[in-house]
Amino acid sequence: MNVNLNRVADAPVVSTRYGKIQGIWQDGGSAAYLGIPYAAPPVGQLRFLPPHPPEPWEGIRTTAEYGPTPQRRPFGDVTTIPEPSIPGDDILNLNVFTPAPRDRLAKLPVLVWIHGGGYFAGSPASPWYNGRSFNHHGVVFVTLSYRLGFDGFGWMEGAPLNRGLLDQIAALRWVKDNIREFGGDPDRVTIAGQSAGGGSVLSLLASPKAEGLFQSAIAVSSAFGWPTANDVAEVGRGLSAHLGIAPTIDAWRTIPHERILDVEREWNHLPGSPTASSVDELLTAMRTGLDRATGLAFRPVLDGDVLVHSLDHPTTQQRIAHIPIIIGSTRNEFSFPSPADAPGLDEICEILARHGVADAAIERFAHDTWRIGEERALGQFMTSFMFRNEIARFAELRNRAGAGTRTWLYDFAELAANAQGSFHCLDLPYFFNQLDAPNVAKVLGPNPSQPLADAMHGTWIEFLKHGRLPYPSTEDNPCGAIHFQGGAEFRPDAYFFERELLAAVGQWPGLPD
Repeated sequence: MNVNLNRVADAPVVSTRYGKIQGIWQDGGSAAYLGIPYAAPPVGQLRFLPPHPPEPWEGIRTTAEYGPTPQRRPFGDVTTIPEPSIPGDDILNLNVFTPAPRDRLAKLPVLVWIHGGGYFAGSPASPWYNGRSFNHHGVVFVTLSYRLGFDGFGWMEGAPLNRGLLDQIAALRWVKDNIREFGGDPDRVTIAGQSAGGGSVLSLLASPKAEGLFQSAIAVSSAFGWPTANDVAEVGRGLSAHLGIAPTIDAWRTIPHERILDVEREWNHLPGSPTASSVDELLTAMRTGLDRATGLAFRPVLDGDVLVHSLDHPTTQQRIAHIPIIIGSTRNEFSFPSPADAPGLDEICEILARHGVADAAIERFAHDTWRIGEERALGQFMTSFMFRNEIARFAELRNRAGAGTRTWLYDFAELAANAQGSFHCLDLPYFFNQLDAPNVAKVLGPNPSQPLADAMHGTWIEFLKHGRLPYPSTEDNPCGAIHFQGGAEFRPDAYFFERELLAAVGQWPGLPD
């Protein structure tokens, strides 16, 4: 894939803390500065350590092409989002798109985007993540890379956990220190991300080490749940034994990265995670809170340092109560067709009733399933289990912490012409207002809705500029959301099923034990 941008002319030379850089104008309102190192290459003695500052350089560094990516192998053979892998060691870099390079007085709002990919894949160099649409509305846009998979999150003796999160925090510090040179306001930074990127946003909200580095947040189809250090240590010891090495940083440094990539996906799961085939088992997991620790092993971890308290801990909720947040999901995230032996819609509805879910909520679940086909009933339940339950729960925790007036939910329900549902990642071209980007027509079908892109993108622009939205907050309506389908409107019952499901299994905040 050609990942270079359309180059109209050289952009002005900008001074950063580590040296001068020159980018390119990709059109009259968007200058791109690509592959800027925010940390040193994590190789040699820096491998598996926290990010270290980059070496300063003399002269002017050309930043006209994307830098090396931590991703070396794509998420799968076929991916929704085109996310290139770029070789090289200098993987801890970021990209700045700005309409006002070198204008220190512009003080434009800043959006920092964190890509998804299950914490083991993904690339900031995707053409879907071009910041020009935000630039055209007076927003400085940044994408960043961070260490992935075992490299970023695996356990070993002598190395910190959450190295990928420490990378993100280092990138945010770079933004705070340098973004004024690109026309941005370091005191008006919003972090946003999708899937694992959305989970990263929640982790950064919870981390004391990221405090003060951003002022608002947007979490898109967020991954929830953090295992404990003990949970992932078991996986780390097992993987090191599989490779025949001691579970130490020195031993791991002898293992080539390609060898780790050969085995890490096989080991990227936590023992004892609930299976997706049994609705009864999943509901039992919900009663104990296990659904908030999904099965991936290589992801953010409660390590007592970067992440000290869980997201629902009162200390965390009070500490982030002042931060405006938008959070939501697509209607049918992982609502894939079920295998022939999976429970059907009628059976799932019977199980829900047996667990005490209200009839009106079951009817809502059935309606959402009929919309995409009864063969997707188990997948629709998994969408609630993995995404929407925790979104609704998080919003109610915010309400109880006094942050309801600064919390908005959204629900993306646009049906793609090429897909029978509103699935994971299909909202991103609308989020970015990038309907002409590579692969979008293949994914969404011909003639995706430009009015929807304008409405959705405009909603984020409103939030970035003002820190609020002209829609009811969760304090006004705990399960209401901005409904994106054809345009934007508020619907008070968007997360009604999830609220009632959580109440039935004793997981709605405020219920007696």
